[in-house]
Amino acid sequence: MTQQRIYNFNAGPAALPLQVLQEIQTSFLNFDNSGMSITEVSHRSSYFDNVINDAVERAKRLLNLDDKFHVLFIQGGASLQFAMIPMNFLSNDDTADYVNTGTWSTKAINEAKILNKNHNVVASSEDRDFSYIPKDIQFSDNAKFVHLTSNNTIKGTQFHDFPDTKEVPIICDMSSDIFSRPLDMEKFGMIYAGAQKNLGPSGTCMVIIRQDMLDMANENLPSMLKYSTYSSKNSMYNTPPCFGIYTIDLVLKWIEEEMGGLEKVEAYNKQKAGLLYDYMNSGSFYRATAQKDSQSLMNVTFRLPSEDLEKLFVAKAMENGFGGLKGHRSVGGCRASIYNAATMESINALIKFMESFAKENK
Repeated sequence: MTQQRIYNFNAGPAALPLQVLQEIQTSFLNFDNSGMSITEVSHRSSYFDNVINDAVERAKRLLNLDDKFHVLFIQGGASLQFAMIPMNFLSNDDTADYVNTGTWSTKAINEAKILNKNHNVVASSEDRDFSYIPKDIQFSDNAKFVHLTSNNTIKGTQFHDFPDTKEVPIICDMSSDIFSRPLDMEKFGMIYAGAQKNLGPSGTCMVIIRQDMLDMANENLPSMLKYSTYSSKNSMYNTPPCFGIYTIDLVLKWIEEEMGGLEKVEAYNKQKAGLLYDYMNSGSFYRATAQKDSQSLMNVTFRLPSEDLEKLFVAKAMENGFGGLKGHRSVGGCRASIYNAATMESINALIKFMESFAKENK
């Protein structure tokens, strides 16, 4: 008997579009009439060349990127990027500005410390438990780059607008909201994203890097820690995570051809998140944890009147087909991750369940 699919609100690995999963299922044993699974084809074959090149071109079209941007696929997740960034871009005399908006920003800052690289934490929201995005940030005049985390999955906050850093390039961890909205890429020297939240399965990190950043990168590093290694070899210096890149290509195809591009994706995401926040604001049983002007469209974090009720809520939700609603272990509470693949149906069903649970447990 086939298990019915649940409403998946996991923070990562997270829900993928059903259409993408069905396409994978259909072609898994015989990809592109090759007689092989996508997990069996050589990364040196024309079959995989077509996959990775299509993924790169779709990413460029969706973000309106010209040839000065390179799309790379690197293993090690966003966590490896926390170290690769200062290794590649900060010499002994350089410094960088970091904005600390929570766990992932903190980890990035810590890697710069471990590497003994000069850096300034120019703004932080730690004073209010990372419940907001800092405003009116004073950046350094001599920074090599500004590092931001666009969306905090744990605290449920998001940069809705990116700060003016003048001529200093922004390097941004967009693991949980990449391709959820249009971007003015002229502000960014580099963006990166672990795929497992809003882009594909775990196992690869997409890096989009501008040519001038590549030109300034440190070449005196081990091969696998240099961005030029990946840009010069089309991300195939060694065997890449082929299945992950294949799935990313299908997700990008879905965004482009089925959703109609990033403007429509953004409108859909705003509608979904708006319904959920509006419902919670309509009563006192559920309380959003992020300040209103900083609330994430991707991760809706909330509390109930007591921890016991939160545990019961998560348990009853799972019994009723709603998965992934437990908050991150470091903060507790509850969280609904509503990435691009989350449907309006899933949001409406969740709200209906929340209404019922609140009535039964007041």
